[in-house]
Amino acid sequence: MNVDDFIQRFSAGLAVMEYLSLPQARRAYDKLCCTFAPPDPAEMRDENSVCDGVNVRRFIPQQRTPGCVLFIHGGGFTIGSTESHHGPDASLAQALEREVVSVNYRLAPEVDYPAMLADCQAALEAFQPVALVGDSAGGRLAIDLAHQRKEAPPLGLIYPIVGELSFDCLGEDAPLLSRDDVLSIRQQCPEIIATQRDRRPPATRIEMLTVERDPLTLPIEAAIANWRKEGASVGYRCAPNMVHAALHAHALLPDMSAAWQDFCQKLKQRLN
Repeated sequence: MNVDDFIQRFSAGLAVMEYLSLPQARRAYDKLCCTFAPPDPAEMRDENSVCDGVNVRRFIPQQRTPGCVLFIHGGGFTIGSTESHHGPDASLAQALEREVVSVNYRLAPEVDYPAMLADCQAALEAFQPVALVGDSAGGRLAIDLAHQRKEAPPLGLIYPIVGELSFDCLGEDAPLLSRDDVLSIRQQCPEIIATQRDRRPPATRIEMLTVERDPLTLPIEAAIANWRKEGASVGYRCAPNMVHAALHAHALLPDMSAAWQDFCQKLKQRLN
């Protein structure tokens, strides 16, 4: 598959969701994302459970090192689930050779951002992960979880939401995520604006993955430069010609696959 095919298929799926109720749209999004996911790795076991009132899905590879990784999914804080991100979660567990616990936190508009963060915090306290990983909106939640801890574990961030989120700091519009889309997310969850708290690094060890065609990449690169000045060790790779949401098709898009494999390998090294 090439990236244009992915954009066309994903855009068509998103367009259908515009005519659905929110519960229906969420189910449609989960199904859309799963159409790009590879089969689970051999001998991978997954199970749903509830921990401190929070739904989670645990991905357990046959050969694994003790200690789990907490994964927080993206979706603009209104959609997305452990189901939509099943493919990346299973891939991450296989690559890291560790259990991955994916958090099914509550979403807007039913709850506000602090409630989402509280769900993720409950999972963090229950599982005491050795690393936090999140994509897009989930990356924002992972960063804010880390900020709350005196000694944060290593972070793995995939095109997270950072900084002020204004037209002045965002990059150009791109397929699947425009500048207006980002500002709409900001309006839905104003607590995510992190002009001040993103001035300091959320952790001392961070692995970052972005994509070339994404308005979030410019503020992410600015944050990385600042975090490095503050003493954080930040590994960074940007997948050429890729777009926001390409994580779902990492097994089908060669450039995303290469960046994802490098991200996972470097994160694994930080955990050993």
